[in-house]
Formats: sequence, structure tokens, C-alpha cells
Amino acid sequence: MTALPVVVALTAAAVTAASWREEAPLPLARGEVAAAALRDGIAVVGGFVADGSSSRQVDVYSPATGRWSRLPDVPRAVNHTFAAAWRGKLYVAGGYGPTGRLRTAWVLDAGRWRPLPALPYGLAAGGAAVVGSRLYLVGGVAGLPDRSVLVRRALVLDLAHPRRWHFAPGPTGREHLAVTAAAGGVYAIGGRSAGYDTNSTLVESWRPGDATWQTKAALPEARGGTGAAAVGGTIVSVGGEVPSGTIGSVFAYDVSRDAWRRLPDLPTPRHGLAVAAVGDRVFAIGGGRSPGLAVSDVAESLAVDPRS
Repeated sequence: MTALPVVVALTAAAVTAASWREEAPLPLARGEVAAAALRDGIAVVGGFVADGSSSRQVDVYSPATGRWSRLPDVPRAVNHTFAAAWRGKLYVAGGYGPTGRLRTAWVLDAGRWRPLPALPYGLAAGGAAVVGSRLYLVGGVAGLPDRSVLVRRALVLDLAHPRRWHFAPGPTGREHLAVTAAAGGVYAIGGRSAGYDTNSTLVESWRPGDATWQTKAALPEARGGTGAAAVGGTIVSVGGEVPSGTIGSVFAYDVSRDAWRRLPDLPTPRHGLAVAAVGDRVFAIGGGRSPGLAVSDVAESLAVDPRS
């Protein structure tokens, strides 16, 4: 008999044993940003600004100093882009630009942006993860010549030899999902099929080389416009939006047990936020405080014990 997935509920005392910490605010308030954890901090890439235009700005937060610094602007203004890091380099691909979904991809190496092979189609509103030396772009919306579709294949780039993009199996098609890597696999968490009244609790995982994605224990609460980051073998799900507002509940997924538990709520609920982990802390940066096009400069972090 197959064991049913388990959702572990913490007592109120356990939930409040740790708390979120206020961090230095994001220098430019933005929403629908992307994030990547670099060696010296968390990079926050692009996003909408308050007037609805897109930004080229890349800011890096150092948890050690509590200060922000600037990296060179990304070559094109972008929102809903994909970002990841590998060996100290920042990778940015796809997203929405002024004329629609982008096929462009770039790497920031030694202080300069260099172009990478173009994506086979415009792609936005998905997530990125690195496993080994390969970058995976998962989920999102593709712009094809005659229509837009939820993608059902992942795009793969070998970062050691970045000559062309390849295809890999993808999860169930959805956008505005969270994507992260943990324990040698890629995880696709939540998301939606259209507007924020179509949010999902679906969680799927895939290990490079597998033929298909595997369904995992469902999120305790549906969410889209969400983010996630891994601390060891624990994945933390943060943020999102629903028609009634933004989502404050935070959950942790134990990869080895296929089980969720509740963490302290996000003090400032947001969607379209940057979520990344440095050490044992998960950071939630920027994003909109209300559904739709909204921005903020809020930065908060939570220490996560993966053994809890």
C-alpha cells in the first residue's frame, strides 16, 4: 500500500518560536522580480516599478553587512524573468520586455553581461534552478507566433558549455509558480493556469535523467505569484496572491519525508517577490502588497531549522 502524503501541523507555540526579521529595504521598490543567491549575497533582478514600467536594475543584498550594492544593469528592462546563479555568475533569461516575452539570455561574468544562446521561444513567468552544471527553466508562458501557451517542457542549458538550449520533461503546465532545487532534484510548487483565481496546490519534482515528473504532497494552501527557496533538505514556500489579497502563510516542505509544516507567517504578505536562501535564512524581498501590479521595498528574513 502506498503511504499517503503527510501534512505536519505545528502547535501555535512552535510556530512562534522563531520570527521574521526586518532587513534593509530594497533600494528601488519593485514587484514581479527574480532572485538568485550569489556567493556574497542575494541578487534581485528587474521587475515592475511603481509607474508600471520595467526596470534594468540589479541590486545585491549582503546578509553579513545588512547593506545593498549595485551590479551592472541587465541589458534589457524586464519583469517576470528567470534568474539563477552558478559558480559566482548570475544568469538571467526570458521574461516580459516592452514588446512581449523575451528570448534573450545573459550571464554576468567578471562585471560584464555577456549574451547566451537565445531561447527557442519567448518565455516568462516561470522559475529557474541549477542542478549540477545545468540551468533549468521550468514552467511559465511561451509566446508562439499564433498564440500563448503554458509550457510543458523545461529548457536546459549546460553552463559549462553553453552552446544551445535543449529540452527536458516539464511539469504540469502552469505560470507564476515557484521553482527551486533541493537534494539533487528540481521542484515546481504551486502556480496557476490563468488569473489569480486559478491558483494550485500542486507540487511536482524531477531528477535529471527521469522520464517524467513525480507528484508530491500538495501545498496546504493554493498559491500563485509565489516563491520558494531551499535550506538543506527543506523547501520554504513564501508569498502569493488571491482575489481577496496577498498571502501571508508560509510552509516548509521536508524533501525526505514528503511532508509540509507551518512556519511563522510573513509579516508583510506579498506576491511577485524575490525569495532566496543564504545559509539557514530565507529572504523575502520586494513584491506587491496587493494583488495585481503593485510594488514594495520590503525585505524580511526567517531562520529555518531543516531538522525541525
